[in-house]
Amino acid sequence: MNEFVVYILYSKKHGKTYCGQTSNLIARFKDHNQLGSKGWARQFRPWEVIYVEFFNSRREASEREKYLKTGAGRDYIKGLAGNIL
Repeated sequence: MNEFVVYILYSKKHGKTYCGQTSNLIARFKDHNQLGSKGWARQFRPWEVIYVEFFNSRREASEREKYLKTGAGRDYIKGLAGNIL
C-alpha cells in the first residue's frame, strides 16, 4: 500500500509557507531545498517541514491539499504554526 503525505513547509527567512503533497517526502523536501531550478518555492529557500499528514490514497491527499490552500485552510495552518509564523 502506498502512503501519501500532505506537508507544510515554512521559510523563516522569508516568512512564507508552502503546502504540497507527495509519496516521497524526503525526496520532495530535498527537491524544494536543493535540486529544483524552477517553481515558486525555489525563490524562498531554505524551507523546513513544520507539519505532515498521512493518507492511504493520492485522492485523499489531493483533497486535503486543496483544502489547505483555501482561505479556511490557510487559517488552519496559521493556527497550527502559532509561534513559528
